Amino acid sequence: MLNLSEIYKERMKTLKELYRVGKGPSSSHTMGPERASRMFLERNMEARSFEVTLYGSLAATGKGHMTDVAIQSVLAKVAPLTIIWKSSVFLPFHPNGMQFKSFDAEGKLMEDWTVYSVGGGALSTGEENTVDLGSDIYDLTTLEAILHWCQKHGRSFWEYVESREDKDLDDYLQYIWEKMQESVERGLDTEGAIPGPLHISRKASVYHVKAQGYKHNLQSRGLVYAYSLAVSEENACGGTIVTAPTCGSCGVLPAVLYHLSRGHMFSDQKIRHALATAGLFGNIVKNNASISGAEVGCQGEVGVACAMASAAATQLFGGSPSQIEYAAEMGLEHHLGMTCDPIGGLVQIPCIERNAFAAARALDSNIYASFSDGNHRISFDHVVDVMKQTGKDLPSLYKETSIGGLAKAFNARMK
Repeated sequence: MLNLSEIYKERMKTLKELYRVGKGPSSSHTMGPERASRMFLERNMEARSFEVTLYGSLAATGKGHMTDVAIQSVLAKVAPLTIIWKSSVFLPFHPNGMQFKSFDAEGKLMEDWTVYSVGGGALSTGEENTVDLGSDIYDLTTLEAILHWCQKHGRSFWEYVESREDKDLDDYLQYIWEKMQESVERGLDTEGAIPGPLHISRKASVYHVKAQGYKHNLQSRGLVYAYSLAVSEENACGGTIVTAPTCGSCGVLPAVLYHLSRGHMFSDQKIRHALATAGLFGNIVKNNASISGAEVGCQGEVGVACAMASAAATQLFGGSPSQIEYAAEMGLEHHLGMTCDPIGGLVQIPCIERNAFAAARALDSNIYASFSDGNHRISFDHVVDVMKQTGKDLPSLYKETSIGGLAKAFNARMK
């Protein structure tokens, strides 16, 4: 029985707010603060000085994510800027809080603005207030309701997306697909070290070459690894990528789509439809839970990316709506509880490897779901609810603060 109170809660935004093209390494720690800085500057062009206070996770790992560099690139060009770091202070609404202040020539406060970077480059002023410009266009916001719509009308998920979005979405998804391909190919062609104190060498090019020497089964898996590494390493180096749904998880969906488009000759149109379906699943999580590692851990980033890629792959191979939902459910379910504990606050260890493994797991989820008839006990909506609660239950040291888990173990070993 469908729960109408769940079906008709707040509408979801356009997929253009989920898939964003920008520079890494972090959608919440780099893209979000940069967007907020530009918005603040537009209202305060006459200011003679700025002060920005970073709270919680933004302050804890902001140096490694280049949060200060992103803010300075906008505000410091106009007037002197002071950045204050308060990693032990968490504002009520979200761990990624920022307070912007502008002052006139006499030092008098002109504007005081508190805003939150809530994941995927999106911003919020608190509660349900968003400062993003995208329109609320999806009337159904749970997978159960959308699956019911698909079954009633004999259509697939991408057709539900098409029925709600503007006519230019197809062109936008083609642009997104082109940017994803570019990020894979740049990453494959680039060698050297990733910036930062960890001195990690880029591996995508080597993995790509080695994969060519294996028989088809291992070659296929090796190529998926290489494609995911390529995009994730581009992100870690501050290159241009697509949030899918975030920068930290940007290597999963492009790797799967690039691999399948080359290995199975799927047309661009088929890929655009797969992107629409993948985006729908990501949008549901973003609307009903979170895609922010600072809020729910890495399950909300790599886990959601895996769900999106699982859904996309299953659709490409002709899966029914129920099989697509099953694949996405497994992709997210088997990442439940994954912590966000980047070493040194950098989107490198374990983030890059996690993208590669999640891309492979997405293909496994597709195969598993395709062998089934689509019937299963745990729904995607259920897993989203569990992920949200699991994220609330995780202590802050496991949510992008780099003071627990792998980050803590690494620091202790290095002493």
